[in-house]
Amino acid sequence: MNGKMTRNVLISIILAIAVGIAARALLGADTPQAAKAAELLHLPADIFLHLIKMIVAPLVFSTLVYGIAHAGDSSGLGRIGLRAMTWFLTASLISLSIGLVMVNLFKPGLGLNLQLHNTASGIDPNALSFSGFVLHVFPISMTDAMARNEILQIVVFSLFLGFGLCAIGEKGKPIVIFVEAMVALMLKVTGYVMAIAPLAVFAALSSAMIEHGVGILATFAKLLGEYFLSLGLLWVILLLAGARFLGGRIKELLRAMREPLLIAFSTASSEAALPKLMEQLDRFGVPRRVYSFVLPLGYSFNLDGSMMSATFTTLFICQAYGITVPLGTQIIMLLTLMVTSKGIAGVPRASLVVVAATLSQFGLPVEGVAFVLAIDQFMDMGRTATNILGNGIATAAIGTLEDARSAALEDGKGTDEGQTEPATALG
Repeated sequence: MNGKMTRNVLISIILAIAVGIAARALLGADTPQAAKAAELLHLPADIFLHLIKMIVAPLVFSTLVYGIAHAGDSSGLGRIGLRAMTWFLTASLISLSIGLVMVNLFKPGLGLNLQLHNTASGIDPNALSFSGFVLHVFPISMTDAMARNEILQIVVFSLFLGFGLCAIGEKGKPIVIFVEAMVALMLKVTGYVMAIAPLAVFAALSSAMIEHGVGILATFAKLLGEYFLSLGLLWVILLLAGARFLGGRIKELLRAMREPLLIAFSTASSEAALPKLMEQLDRFGVPRRVYSFVLPLGYSFNLDGSMMSATFTTLFICQAYGITVPLGTQIIMLLTLMVTSKGIAGVPRASLVVVAATLSQFGLPVEGVAFVLAIDQFMDMGRTATNILGNGIATAAIGTLEDARSAALEDGKGTDEGQTEPATALG
């Protein structure tokens, strides 16, 4: 998000608070007039959510297919790619687990008792059945899955298509070019949709202020505090994992990453930090063949902060609407988040798109996304910096492993040569 958008969101928050307080004082608390005003004010936020739903299916499809096709075209995918994906999967599970534990421990949305405007409440009973869930993942018709925004079915089809494009090689080039164009198109359309985010922020927050009063701000502050505390715990674990491979050089890496982290936090844009991150990793000594492959791959598949944010936001919304989600269903939801979050790096408000898709998948109130939108800018700053940290540590650790392997091969070669020379002399 650029500086202008950030400023507009902040202005929208201030105006929404002022308008909400004034309207609540003028119309009274819990009156029919106040309820009607809140409903009308919420309309732009509802329109925003409709537009979000509109872009979910083509956006996830195109970015995921493109990400797989791009990875398949990269040289050295074998060993380095396996190490990278193992790291990414482990980090993803750790991030989701921390988010799950912390949001259930703090329960930041408990007691809000938000009212549904136009979204069905409760959990889809089919989502509670594991066998039903697994069967539902596999699509019967791709067009039907697209029409109904069945995000997991879209992901499955995208995986088959992406790996198929990798397998047929040059024959698939025209389709890869088409998908690349589709990604560019959907990112542009997403940009158009996100341009009205400040208006949606104003609508959602002012409506909430009329309904709930100033007390809603304390809930937002509590959510942010607990969210950043959880991110801090994730940072500690990521740094400890990095120290396991880098030893004392983890401090040097952290110093090298200060500027990319600051850029990521202040702009809430991973892309803005990418050139500086590559430069700093190069200076740190990561081989170019490693960071030029692992880093772009990590931008699609290693979104630790985004998954933590999606976990917090999804379960916060459930708590805010008074919906009890069994632990087993929570785990399935989080695994869904892990799958659907892959391949959408660079998408504005990507976490909200993923959250909206997951809530819709489980029959939960998607309109809760508009409620969280008011503070998502601040959450975005934290999750973006965490994504950069996670990718920097992963790339440096894999680079260290590759350096160690190269050194071992060189030593082995030297030993073999040393043994060959006397044998030749004796001959």
